[in-house]
Amino acid sequence: MSRIPIVAIVDDDEAIRDALSDLLMLEGFACHPFERASAFLAEVGRAPFDCLITDMRMPGMSGLELLEHLRDLGSDLPAIVLTSVVDERTRARSLALGARAWLGKPVADEVLLGQLRLALRDRGAAIPRGPAE
Repeated sequence: MSRIPIVAIVDDDEAIRDALSDLLMLEGFACHPFERASAFLAEVGRAPFDCLITDMRMPGMSGLELLEHLRDLGSDLPAIVLTSVVDERTRARSLALGARAWLGKPVADEVLLGQLRLALRDRGAAIPRGPAE
């Protein structure tokens, strides 16, 4: 039996973390939400994360800095940036650092889920079928 993919969610907005966690759990994913990038980085070597969804603007370490830290660690963890930032240079830098997608807030559930499934498929992870009908 395949392991359920674990998605890390890093966003300083509790409502966003809760909404994303609810959506992903409904779709069959396991979630681990983090309020700060530093808290996520403390868990990177301990938990078998399959994908990261991160905000860009956060207190302390930004999403861009988080992606830089992951690259410096040699991580191949796929990341999806979910942000309200409209900055082409930051977008380009994030994608150059390995972000799989740059999605603007608000994002349609199916767009986010589609990008997540693509990232997991490319990583060879199991992909849940979604909610039972």
